[in-house]
Amino acid sequence: MTASEYHFMLDLLPPLFMRTGMFGMSEYKAGNVTSVFLAIRIRGREPWFHGFCDLTDRQSPDKMRAAIIAHETGASDSMTRSEKLEAIWNITPVELRGIPRNAEPETGWAEHRGKRTILVNAGRHDAVFKLLDDLSDLEIDEFLSKVRLRRS
Repeated sequence: MTASEYHFMLDLLPPLFMRTGMFGMSEYKAGNVTSVFLAIRIRGREPWFHGFCDLTDRQSPDKMRAAIIAHETGASDSMTRSEKLEAIWNITPVELRGIPRNAEPETGWAEHRGKRTILVNAGRHDAVFKLLDDLSDLEIDEFLSKVRLRRS
């Protein structure tokens, strides 16, 4: 798909939903299935994608986005740290990532207002939010290897 095709489809009908780099057509193909169009920045380029999602699963557009990113970033060894972090941010489900906006000074997050965070495993059965930029190389490799395992 090209940029002009992506923008043509965006202008064709009012979108059913819009997210950063993603929109769904307001016209259904069959039942709850509709076309979803994506623009995803990967390795310094922005390819455009089209697929179909069954919106009875509200996460299906995000799952499709994650699957595309996983496929496109399979060769993570050639990626820069910044590109790896961007891939991790994009494949992390929306409910497991965030950006502190109104953090109180007492929480310690006020100085990180506006920075991206993701929920990470803190051992045993605990999970904590961690700044995306503070992920260690080991944590980055673990995230990306989980994506590669899901592809297999």
